Amino acid sequence: MPALTEAALHEAALAHLARYAASAATLARVLERRVARWARREAAEPEAVAAARAAVRAVVARLVAAGAVDDAAFAAARARRMLRAGRSPRMAAAQLAARGVATETAARASAAAGPDDVAGDVAAAVAFLRRRRFGPFRAVAGSTEVRTRELAALARAGFPRAAARTALDMAPEAAEALLARLRQSRG
Repeated sequence: MPALTEAALHEAALAHLARYAASAATLARVLERRVARWARREAAEPEAVAAARAAVRAVVARLVAAGAVDDAAFAAARARRMLRAGRSPRMAAAQLAARGVATETAARASAAAGPDDVAGDVAAAVAFLRRRRFGPFRAVAGSTEVRTRELAALARAGFPRAAARTALDMAPEAAEALLARLRQSRG
């Protein structure tokens, strides 16, 4: 097989982006793995591998410049999805940073993902409680020990104590209404 060209890498990047949302760092890792597989399979010369890696950087830069890869939009969409699923904004920011999104961009996206009229931590905590059937979504009233365990679970999930207590103390109707507003704000 001939050398891995920039055009071939560009086509591979477009095929990946057609199926998956990706940050620039994620796309670069995908293309780097492709180069590594090609180098192993073809026993490529070091110069050819270096040229292919340079082509990866060029392809990613070109797609970022064209707007096909937008870390801020990727982070915003991913943060909204994580908060709706009950992840804390802090956890969402950490997962975005692990995906290669800049720390500032990840923090901005996870902070902005909550609905305007509701603190993002409380809304995400209520979604977490619903998923785990804790607090206002519990079938039977719990004891102090149960509440302590639920607070601990919220703390491990990255929720601040104030948000965890507020979410646990909500009435079931208020919690459902908050979740409905959360779904509407995500449209």
